[in-house]
Amino acid sequence: MKKILTILLVLVTFTTVKAQIVDPIKWTTSIEKISETEYILIANATLENDWHLYSQDVPDDGPIATTFSFETNKSFELKGNTVEDKGHTEFEPAFDMEVKYFKGKAEFKQRIKLLTKELSLVKGEVEFGVCNDMQCLPPTTVDLSFNINNDTSKNNTAVADADNDSETETASKEEKEEKKGLLGIFIIAFLSGFVALLTPCVFPMIPMTVSFFTKQSKTKAAGIRNAIIYGLAIIAIYVLLGTAITAIFGASALNALATNVWFNLIFFVLLIVFAISFLGAFEITLPSSWGTKIDKQADRGGIIGIFFMALALAIVSFSCTGPIVGTLLVEAASKGGIAPIIGMLGFSTAIALPFALFAAFPGWLNSLPKSGGWLNTVKVVLGFLELALAFKFLSNADLVLDLHLLEREVFIAIWIAVFGALAIYLFGKIQLPHDSPLSHISVGRLLLGLVTLSFTVYMIPGLWGAPLNLISAFPPPQHYSESPYGVGFSKLGGGTANDSEIPEGAHLMAPHDILTFNDYETGLAYAKKIGKPVMIDFTGKACVNCRKMEQNVWPKENILRLLKNELILISLYVDDKRPLPAGEEVDSKLRPGKKLKYIGEKWSEFQTIRYKANTQPFYVLINHNEENLIDPVAYTPNADEYYAWLKKGIDKFEK
Repeated sequence: MKKILTILLVLVTFTTVKAQIVDPIKWTTSIEKISETEYILIANATLENDWHLYSQDVPDDGPIATTFSFETNKSFELKGNTVEDKGHTEFEPAFDMEVKYFKGKAEFKQRIKLLTKELSLVKGEVEFGVCNDMQCLPPTTVDLSFNINNDTSKNNTAVADADNDSETETASKEEKEEKKGLLGIFIIAFLSGFVALLTPCVFPMIPMTVSFFTKQSKTKAAGIRNAIIYGLAIIAIYVLLGTAITAIFGASALNALATNVWFNLIFFVLLIVFAISFLGAFEITLPSSWGTKIDKQADRGGIIGIFFMALALAIVSFSCTGPIVGTLLVEAASKGGIAPIIGMLGFSTAIALPFALFAAFPGWLNSLPKSGGWLNTVKVVLGFLELALAFKFLSNADLVLDLHLLEREVFIAIWIAVFGALAIYLFGKIQLPHDSPLSHISVGRLLLGLVTLSFTVYMIPGLWGAPLNLISAFPPPQHYSESPYGVGFSKLGGGTANDSEIPEGAHLMAPHDILTFNDYETGLAYAKKIGKPVMIDFTGKACVNCRKMEQNVWPKENILRLLKNELILISLYVDDKRPLPAGEEVDSKLRPGKKLKYIGEKWSEFQTIRYKANTQPFYVLINHNEENLIDPVAYTPNADEYYAWLKKGIDKFEK
């Protein structure tokens, strides 16, 4: 009996959670006086835990942006745009873009100038969208009032105190995420510096330089000290480079530059040039006069002389380290802040470390492998990697311009060709200009060749629509392709209607070809005509979790078969901004005095009134009498649970 009661309680709780009106955000307003004629209107948003509010600056086809509008009149004028907090920016795979949002609390400020002394109240409204990991709200509009004559400073303090814990927690999370990102940049840069060590421009310099210090110094301790200073000077030079770039361009400018079309095109060309140089077509070197002048300064001795010796190393090794440093700076720039400085710190530490260690333990020099053809092999491998990476920057530009010149299949084909050629080179079947005669290949080279060949074979199914999760950050998204289904892909689920069989008011939802209606009455009438149940899909164009369901759950073969063959799908977009047809505008039942102007408002209010829910995704299975066949569900990432829900509801349908 206790078990039965427990199960019933869980079911009741589950149903209550799935169908309820959610209101996770509260808005308060206040005024800040600047002068007798200028004020700042402040709108504060306070969010419940795990919910986030999107920024005012959201790219097209992304989530719902926060938008402010004010009822302007002759009594005041707006000064500039509404300013918002820093917030947090993160890549959103569902929209394939960087999206800025706020957690815990957000503050928006609008400066105004009074034109008359009679103004006492400023009215406005804010439209916004909020989501958590399970659901999103449709576009919501809230009226705002700002009382010019009312001193609200005390109220502001109370609000701030009430949400202090939430704000502190959010700031702490963002700081941790930022530190994690910087640590990742440092590790990648350090490993890149280690690779740069193994190039013919740098590696031979290690024993030569260390021997110079140990022989020229009067004591072993002095030699070790000078070599350590030399290593620190290398670090200082590269860190100064990162600092200079950050100071000249600024963190935000670097971030914008990294996503700029022309920058991506220019860097594509530069990487191609560097790659061809690495492969042995020609050498890229800085003017020889630079090295001569630096060498003269190095002869001065002392700490200044050691610094110029380090600078000489940076200049001499430029042909090998330049492309690696440039790539690192671009990647670091996309992170913003002090990331370029951290990147150069990691890179230079790896370069400087062996000089200090071998100076302290000169006996280790005997264990170093001798310079030889293997150094050129490292350089050639880097050339192939630079060549592959170059097309990522070309792809970025193509995506932004929407030219469809470098679609997913073309990108993957290029990478297959590049890494396939690299595998053949590692097996010794291709000889490049600066390669030494090769009578046999080493075990290490053989193993690297096998890894490269395996990676090449792994990418081949990508031409047929495979997701290629290992490299998902590099190729264009799957929808940006010659065919969203992949080359020669056979659709799952069966039962696909051809164009001549599509009923009026319906369409095939790509990429799964599910027959879909976007109007409730039309879809219900068709379901009655052919005798199938209806699934209402309350969704949104800007709903992250809706896209996750469509991309990760619906494509499962057993689920897709049900969606195509066993029911009629009606997808109602609550954020559809198309105006309602003339004569169909109606008064809102939820907001007296307001008229429903958009199609999305109609479906949002329909969901709220009939199903007592206002979040998306929200799925309802009904019969022809518009009665629920089973309790509605929301975001259900577990495909087995979602299939069981669908099957149980469909089985209850009686024709």
